[in-house]
Amino acid sequence: MSVAGDAIVRMIRWYQRHFSAKRAVPCCKFYPSCSNYAIQAVRRFGACRGGLLAVLRLLRCRPWSYGGIDDVPQRFSVFYRFRWSKAHEEPRLTPL
Repeated sequence: MSVAGDAIVRMIRWYQRHFSAKRAVPCCKFYPSCSNYAIQAVRRFGACRGGLLAVLRLLRCRPWSYGGIDDVPQRFSVFYRFRWSKAHEEPRLTPL
């Protein structure tokens, strides 16, 4: 992983230790949580591509969203959630 990727992962880990851990109740609608998703995406695709996927995941986390299981895609594509994309993956129904 690159220096930028390592820096992003360290910042996310800092957020998890200092802000996320102090909440009484976990409040993320998705599994894995948005911060864990971001770490996985940055490790799998690097700082730019993984960061883009993480930002798109944060944009999906809105009040009228249902949430659910949303894994990092195996192949990089911004459109992996659409059926017409070559990188489309069916979402899992149960956590690992």
